[in-house]
Amino acid sequence: MALAHQITNQPLLSSPPCLPRTNGSNARTARAPFLGHNCCLKLRDTARSCVVVRASPSAQAEPKSGDGDGDGGQEPYDEYEVEILKPYGLKFAKGRDGGTYIEAIFPGSSAEQIGKFTVGDKVIATSAVFGEEIWPAAGYGQTMYCIRQRVGPLYMKMQKKFGKWDGAAELSDKEVIRAERNTGNVSTKLREIQMQNYQKKMEQKIQREDDLRMGLKLYKDGKYEEALEKFESVLGSKPEIDEASVASYNVACCYSKLDRIQAGLSALEEAMKAGYEDFKRIRTDPDLANLRNSEEFATLLNKYDESFINENAINAIKSIFGFGKK
Repeated sequence: MALAHQITNQPLLSSPPCLPRTNGSNARTARAPFLGHNCCLKLRDTARSCVVVRASPSAQAEPKSGDGDGDGGQEPYDEYEVEILKPYGLKFAKGRDGGTYIEAIFPGSSAEQIGKFTVGDKVIATSAVFGEEIWPAAGYGQTMYCIRQRVGPLYMKMQKKFGKWDGAAELSDKEVIRAERNTGNVSTKLREIQMQNYQKKMEQKIQREDDLRMGLKLYKDGKYEEALEKFESVLGSKPEIDEASVASYNVACCYSKLDRIQAGLSALEEAMKAGYEDFKRIRTDPDLANLRNSEEFATLLNKYDESFINENAINAIKSIFGFGKK
């Protein structure tokens, strides 16, 4: 059963228009129907690193002028294209504009080996789940769905933000504090920034709660793909640890209902990593039935269920010393 975080009781997408893929003069535009929930995706074992890195024509030209970061000015940006295989080694976050940004690049990962990605870069477009079509990164939930579910090499069109992105506004607070540390004064500007940061956090919290409510409604209506978009949005908006565990559990329920086993197991592990510990529910929840039928389920759950591990250890000791035998 899908869970609500402190709302009830403690779970994607219409097809976006496709973008042309820049490849010399053979750019094309295509559209494909979105995969329904009866389609089962079997992800390949893609332990290799990156495949291809290409610079788009716009990346080779002079930097463009993009939208400003709120101060009325214009900031330059480049675009680049990459193909990469799982595991990507990228952590994404949702920006205030609803876009998908790189929050972290893991050391030694495929992404780091490529050498193109930088923290703050924005995802403009990605491969569709299957095939060679390119879908625009219309929203965080949709984009993360494509990234997580992609079968084969993932094509990404990126906008390089040169370290400036709308999810990093709180750095200004730290910069001002460092600048004024020796004076002992707290300026009006610092108070302004602190208030803006507080308001931003509260807005994010309200949005997360709204997304969770809407996700639960969609889930109850059997619209699992649309519910996924909402729960992914919660995860991309810097949730508190308990919010993250509930949202990840709900994502696992959605993937289980959609019979996408590997993605569901991955989401379930993220929930347990974030502190979800209702192992009885996990073992009995009918919404996770498809995941429980997989061979990996028991191994994954036993990895985190300490009570199960301790019970096995006690039983092993009893058998060694003959306890319980008549």
